[in-house]
Formats: sequence, C-alpha cells, structure tokens
Amino acid sequence: MKAVYYETFGGDVTVRDVPDPSPPVGGVVLKVEATGLCRSDWHGWMGHDPDIRLPHVPGHELAGTVEEVGAGVSLFQRGDRVTLPFVCGCGDCPQCDSGNQQVCDHQFQPGFTHWGSFAEYVAVRYADVNLVRLPEQIDSVTAASLGCRFITSYRAVVAQGRVREGEWVAVHGCGGVGLSAVMIARALGARVVAVDIGDDKLEFARKIGAEAVVDAGTVQDVVEAIREITSGGAHVSVDGLGHPDTCFNSVACLRKRGRHVQVGLMTGDHQYPAVPMDQVIAGELEILGSHGMQAHRFPEMLEMIREGRLHPELLIGRTISLGEAPAALTEMDKFSGTGITVIDRFS
Repeated sequence: MKAVYYETFGGDVTVRDVPDPSPPVGGVVLKVEATGLCRSDWHGWMGHDPDIRLPHVPGHELAGTVEEVGAGVSLFQRGDRVTLPFVCGCGDCPQCDSGNQQVCDHQFQPGFTHWGSFAEYVAVRYADVNLVRLPEQIDSVTAASLGCRFITSYRAVVAQGRVREGEWVAVHGCGGVGLSAVMIARALGARVVAVDIGDDKLEFARKIGAEAVVDAGTVQDVVEAIREITSGGAHVSVDGLGHPDTCFNSVACLRKRGRHVQVGLMTGDHQYPAVPMDQVIAGELEILGSHGMQAHRFPEMLEMIREGRLHPELLIGRTISLGEAPAALTEMDKFSGTGITVIDRFS
C-alpha cells in the first residue's frame, strides 16, 4: 500500500510503498476513506511525542470501511463504515473500567503509538471498544474531520467546561480546535468571544457563531478586552492553540469560579507555562485538561449533527491527495489557511 512515511524527526517526508497491515487479535484493518491533517501530526514529525518509534506513518483522524477482521472481534464485520477516537482504550484498565477510555493506561493511538492513517489501510486495535458506526447521512470526509479536534472540543466544552446556555465562552486560537469549540458552544446556547491574530479566522468564527471577536495582534490587552466584552470575564475559557500566551490569557480572562480548559498541546519549550495562580486561588478557578473523547460518547454528538444543530462540514477548509500530504504536513507550523485539511484521495 501507499503511505506517508518518514525515518527521522524533522526530516524528509515521502509517499512510498509499505507492507499492507494485518488485523491484530481483537482488531481490524480499515480501508481509509478520509483522514484529517492535524497539528498533532506535525508535533509527532518534529519529535515532540515520546511514543513514536521510527520509521513512522502518521495520521490519527480517520473514517473508513472495515476490510479485515481479527480474531476476537464480535461487534464489527467487513464492510462496516466506521470512525474512532484518536485515543483508543484497551477496555480492561481502571480508567476504561470507569468509562474514561480517553486516558486509558494502555491506550492505542494510530499515528503515534502505532502506524497511522496517512495510508490506504490502517490496523486498529481494541476494535469492539473503540470503533463507532457512522450514520449514512455523515460522509467520510466530515467523519474524518471529527476524529481529533472536533471530538476533543466537544468534550472540552460539554463535559469538562460544562458550558450552559447564556454563559460567556472565550476561545483562544481559531484553528480546527478553536473553531470547533466556537460552533459547539454556540449550539449549546452560550455566548462566544473568539480570539486570534488572523482576520480571516476571526471572520469565519463570526460566521459560525462567535458573538464577538478579539484580534490579539492589534489589541493592547487581550484579557481586558474579553473582560469588557463579557462584563466581568468569561465563565469558561478554552485554549485551543497551546502557547504560553494563550494559556495565560485563557486563565486570566475568567470571572470568579470560572473554568479554564486546556486543549492545545503544550510541548517542548512550552510545556511549563506561567499561570496566574494568585487569581486561580482568589477566584476559585478550575483548570482542566481535555484529551480526546470516549467512543461511547460519540452517539450524542453524532445525533446533534444528524439533527442539524452542529455542522462540522463547515470547518473543512480543503481536501487533498495523499501525494500532497508531505508538503501540507511539514508546513503546518505556518498557521496558513482557515479550516481543516482532509486527505480523501489515495491513488
């Protein structure tokens, strides 16, 4: 099969022929119909993820069709259209037993712990625990766009942030994660202020539900601007970028007893950001992380899509071929373009 492949961190990325995968015990092989290109893939290529072993095939946001079924799989068969979370639980550890497969002690992550979906086929472990059947109304490109950024934002806003109707939600960074958070918060009836440095991204945030925007490149004080817009601070704030500045601003812009949710990855030199801990204590703020979403929580999100309350397809910026993926991957740090890029052609 053809796959995107690299042998060194930060080195050449090419498309080459590699051996077809075989289904593991308890797992399946999927024929990849579409797979999203995510900044996490860029972090992996740069060597920021300790789980990656070289050589490597990236890709973790995917939708496809079951091609082969391994021993021990009972709930899925050849021909099923499926997607899956980017963090797959083993089904047996204490975290999985509590229903929190997104922080499984023995997690399988395509594109990180194992070869991923920038390929014609991908092997998936723990199939019965993690595969999610796709409604026929949701096409593969849209389904692939859900697999990391959208589901992480959904859990960040719904489960971790506990956003309620009428609350103010600040979203820092309007890439795939941030724009997803804007859309989801608005669908819940929240009032959203979006923060970014790109006019195109801020305008798009307005189109999908942001009531107000803040241009962090021109505003002198982002925190003060949010406090003024929200009459005292956000109830919930999401850092969708993962930078010391956005992390600090996200915590600092909260009103008393507000909730900060960190979604954007903080790696390398950014892994120990400054936090206004005095404000956390005085205002009884909550600091929360959000790391994917369990497969068993997908149905409620898919139902919102079926009902027309969420429109993730609007977040898809462009589709590309597998041959275009190496250049798109290595240039992800330039923050160019609006919306999610999805690979949907593999020949």
